[in-house]
Amino acid sequence: MNSSDSPIPDAGRDIHLVDDTGNIDGTDQASKLVRCQEIIEYRFRDESLLLSALTHASGATNRLASNERLEFLGDAVLGLTVCQWLYEDYPEYNEGDLTKIKSAVVSRRSCGKTACTLGLDRCLIVGRGVTRNRSFPRSLVSDVFEAVVAAIYLDGGSEVVRDRLKKWLAGEVRHAVESQGAGNFKSSLQQYAQRELANTPVYRLVRESGPDHRKSFLIAAVIGDRQFSAAWGSNKKDAEQRAASNALAELHEQPLPYPND
Repeated sequence: MNSSDSPIPDAGRDIHLVDDTGNIDGTDQASKLVRCQEIIEYRFRDESLLLSALTHASGATNRLASNERLEFLGDAVLGLTVCQWLYEDYPEYNEGDLTKIKSAVVSRRSCGKTACTLGLDRCLIVGRGVTRNRSFPRSLVSDVFEAVVAAIYLDGGSEVVRDRLKKWLAGEVRHAVESQGAGNFKSSLQQYAQRELANTPVYRLVRESGPDHRKSFLIAAVIGDRQFSAAWGSNKKDAEQRAASNALAELHEQPLPYPND
């Protein structure tokens, strides 16, 4: 995990840590392994991998028995899996957009949020002093998420990891696409239309204006039987992007960014 990633806001209020002595709700290492496998919907052939993934340095006999090495591998597995996912599912996005989206999805904040949503924080094995003093680093839950990803990868392979990450991170990817990739409105509209409306947008030329050497084009996005507010552009590509932006605004009941009057 990149040390420059921002910390998880108010992590101390949301993280639920249980030490390895079993003194909270009767929780012990064995039950944590069972609980984690139920959460991730995967049964390990080698449970020692999962034990290592869940063991924070404070609860390990030595640093090599903690999840630090798996966290190192998981960071790379997570990055590669998300990159392939974005490359395949967002063919209209350029390298710059994909990089911004990927950075948001694999950030410490995103991984920590996902870990807490799944409940991995309750499975983490930590030393007694960590839970007693609440002195844990805020990167703790994001690190365990990456360590678990690595453990699944080593035990089950890349396909098992991909299937789970696409389920766990679907909301993070959707949010990142809508916020980080906003420059490509056509792609954003296509993803929204396919996901929410089970349809694919097409673009209709409404009118042309001007001489041949300096034409302007008025184009509207159409989804099914609904035509959205058209937008002008100095070329068809620009007009289509603006038309898509108008359509997204109408779908979200927001003011039109490119009124054509």
